[in-house]
Amino acid sequence: MSLSLPLLTAVAVLGLLGIGLLGLLVTRNLIKVVVGMQVLVKGAMLALVLAGRLSGQVQTGQALALTVIVADTIVSVVALAFAVPVR
Repeated sequence: MSLSLPLLTAVAVLGLLGIGLLGLLVTRNLIKVVVGMQVLVKGAMLALVLAGRLSGQVQTGQALALTVIVADTIVSVVALAFAVPVR
């Protein structure tokens, strides 16, 4: 039995979304919450690329994924800046 690439990618998306959501819900540590959020966003980004591939618009999916990377980086930097203690 061989798995197709879209099916394997969909399983990876669901796995990443589940792990990221679990990471957000289980801990209260800000750094671990940011890591959980990163995993969750990577799953959503992979879903965007998969949706673009399945609809025949690969460039649109990749452009949306790139936009998510930029926005996610900004959010992570701001969140981690709150985690650093100021003396």
